[in-house]
Amino acid sequence: MLKLNVVAILKQQNKSKYWLFNQLNNRGSISYTNFNALVENKTKSIRYEYIEKLCSILNCDVNDLFVKTDDEQQ
Repeated sequence: MLKLNVVAILKQQNKSKYWLFNQLNNRGSISYTNFNALVENKTKSIRYEYIEKLCSILNCDVNDLFVKTDDEQQ
């Protein structure tokens, strides 16, 4: 199963989820509820535009943004 690695990337960059939420909202709108579900891997889908925006904001590659796990359930 693929999961977003956003929390780990934020930790490496000494940034907070709140910072990322504000950066993401500067480039479009997303509710905090949807943002939190996305970052905490509690959603079943993600828009391509959010993948692109996250990569740009976090200055990372798509390969860095996702991590593959053996876990089949969320």
